[in-house]
Amino acid sequence: MTTFAVPIVPSSLLVLTVVFGAYAVLLATSGRVVTATLSWADDDYAENVPETDRDIGVIVGKAENVLLLTFVLVGAYTALAVIFAAKSIVRSEDMKNNSLFYLAGTLVNFTYSVMVGVTARILIGANATTPIF
Repeated sequence: MTTFAVPIVPSSLLVLTVVFGAYAVLLATSGRVVTATLSWADDDYAENVPETDRDIGVIVGKAENVLLLTFVLVGAYTALAVIFAAKSIVRSEDMKNNSLFYLAGTLVNFTYSVMVGVTARILIGANATTPIF
């Protein structure tokens, strides 16, 4: 007896709901995740970083979230390295003063963004290399 596998084709509504939900969750919670993680590692990390750097970090972090999630959703994993490298080059002067803070914040934000993106891909039913768009 021959069995045929029927491919799971997600409905457009499901894909849109999961994708928009992933962006909403990521943008709403990423700052809290990064702040909580950094404060867990160092209680007075906020005192060591000027307020303008934190504000700029929030803007850069949200833009980074959108780019990372987009690249994960479309399966462009190699583009993640480009974002990491570009951010390191642009913020190289800031990193000289407080390198651990910037590195830890970037890595936590990257990890969280990729986790949200991979979770969204799993919910949609996409495999690791197939773009969902």
